[in-house]
Amino acid sequence: MSFVKKRLPAQENNLNRFLKVKIDDLETDKRELVGVFGRTGAGKSSLINAVIGEKNLLPTGDVSACTSVMIKVEANKQNKTYQADIEFIPNEEWKDELFQFLGDKADQEDDYYPDFVEKLSALYGEEKENKTSEMLMEKKYFKEIPEFLENKKKILTYESAEKLSGTLVRFTRVTRRDSEDEESKVKSWFWPLVKCVTVRVPNNDLLQHVTLVDLPGNGDRNKSRDKMWKELVGSCSAVWIVTDINRAAAEKEPWEILKSASSLMGNGGECQHIHFICTKSDVIEDLESDDHSPAAVRALIFKKNMQAKEQVRKEFSKLPEVKKHFNEECFQVFTVSSKEFLRKKCLDSDDTEIPKLRAFLQALNDCHSETLNYVSGAFGILSLIQGARCQEGADKRADVCKDLKEKMKHELDEVRKPMHKTLEAFEKCLSEGVEKSKGSCEKVLKSFLHPRNMKGGAFHKILKCVVENGGTYKPKKGKPMNLNAQLASCLTDSIDEEFKKTFPNEGKCGPFNGALNNFSLDTEKLIKKYKDVELQLIFLKTEVEKVKTKLNKLIRERKKTIYSSLMTTIEEIMQECYDKAAGFRGEGSLKNMRDTIEKHVRDAKNIMFERAKDEMMNQLRDLMEEILEKLKKTMQESIELSLNTYGDSIPDVTVELQMVKSHNNELKGSPKEEP
Repeated sequence: MSFVKKRLPAQENNLNRFLKVKIDDLETDKRELVGVFGRTGAGKSSLINAVIGEKNLLPTGDVSACTSVMIKVEANKQNKTYQADIEFIPNEEWKDELFQFLGDKADQEDDYYPDFVEKLSALYGEEKENKTSEMLMEKKYFKEIPEFLENKKKILTYESAEKLSGTLVRFTRVTRRDSEDEESKVKSWFWPLVKCVTVRVPNNDLLQHVTLVDLPGNGDRNKSRDKMWKELVGSCSAVWIVTDINRAAAEKEPWEILKSASSLMGNGGECQHIHFICTKSDVIEDLESDDHSPAAVRALIFKKNMQAKEQVRKEFSKLPEVKKHFNEECFQVFTVSSKEFLRKKCLDSDDTEIPKLRAFLQALNDCHSETLNYVSGAFGILSLIQGARCQEGADKRADVCKDLKEKMKHELDEVRKPMHKTLEAFEKCLSEGVEKSKGSCEKVLKSFLHPRNMKGGAFHKILKCVVENGGTYKPKKGKPMNLNAQLASCLTDSIDEEFKKTFPNEGKCGPFNGALNNFSLDTEKLIKKYKDVELQLIFLKTEVEKVKTKLNKLIRERKKTIYSSLMTTIEEIMQECYDKAAGFRGEGSLKNMRDTIEKHVRDAKNIMFERAKDEMMNQLRDLMEEILEKLKKTMQESIELSLNTYGDSIPDVTVELQMVKSHNNELKGSPKEEP
């Protein structure tokens, strides 16, 4: 289409400007994200390597994965090399962390202090001894990664996956310095400073429109890592939760990941599929008989796989907090063996279920709409260009315009009606949620500020962390604590069902009970009535589809902000008391922190929850008004310019039109038409 744009006349008029904007506006790529969760040692890297057919891509083996580094794997569409873009945390954040643990007010009793010591050892080795935080920020320690000090990305490029993997180890993995392998002899390990690594693989069809993201389980204490984690989790269209088959149902961590992230992936995100992947299905710990033949082992593996799937599905059925966001149809269980997929000793390739995961990724690529959207948009633009050259049907254009505008007015009303019903439903749900929130405040305060089985000294440290971190605390082990989320829980519970119905992640209905997706100018009917302006009507048909696609994309992004607005408002109102509580020191500080928080909540509860409700309602109204305004403005402009302007000097695009038309029909599965 860039060639067509160059051929458009240089003189500026409404039609030429409009056509150039439309050509520039054609979308070419939007990637589907598949998030991969799982504890260290669960086999995530081996799984990703096997699924994409790159045995040596992500480092595996004796060294442990760094649980804080996010790793994206996607296609390299630029050349045939293996590439890694390494994004570091901001150097100011590392400087702050050094000061926190090494400065004058160093907190060596912090849960994360052992982790910090491990980071220091990895990055500086013996050089860390007797150094201040300022000294450890000197340039000499970052000679191999000057990009870190410049807040830039580091780019690695290699001809083979194996060579790239060998270098990536230092940026993504943890190893013990007292071990005797080659890795332990490396002077500096850079993973403490890495936020995200994007690995790009050449010539890989499964990654054309799909990005696999290896994610930590529940965010990170580091602010920039945590922000990116939330953004990525909220953008995943599918999630793979990976765990060892021998501990699949009993192990707590994968289920805790699912429970803690479900609202972020569901109503707060765009996830449509949850796949629970049990790895190492070939590992039989206790053979039930003396028969060790491949057939006998295969039968045992199949039996174990069936048992694991049944147990996992049973566990999923016990998770009401997850099922609020996801139907059971979204949940699938796979039992895989990356090792057997490669060696085929006891299992056939299909038995390992790796091909099923490949088929899923291929389906994500196949149903990916951006290629079709581009071709369809190009078809519409070329139809308009060719139609603007024709003088036929000039006497009918006024009638067509009138019919289209009347139809558009009617269709906008049909979109507006369910939107108003949605507002009424949310108003009712949130009003009930506000009253429940006011009534539950004392219970929340008591359970959070006076936990059972915890002595004052231990809780003092925790509450100090809570107020210093805006109401949240992420322990090294165990569940994160979030006072804001607990205070907002009645509000979010009140709208979860309505929110899921209004903004579904799965299914073809679409937002607002399908109102937007059903919007149509009925151009097929008009083409039969006004054959002379068929090309202009084809353009308008593609414009309707294009604007609906754009608005659906806008809704997917905006709904995340709307859903999180309840807690965001609570966070903002609570911040004042957190700041005040954080200032207490010495004897009686625990009581002072508790009293400050309790007083603030009791004083603010009559306005806090109402304000959260009002903020969500305002954001909903703003979204609805923006949708209606953009729909009306886009279609009005398209109708006016396509039917009320002519382009005598516009180039003939007959050849391009026929070529794109043929490609468009092919993508839509239509038979080829005669010119």
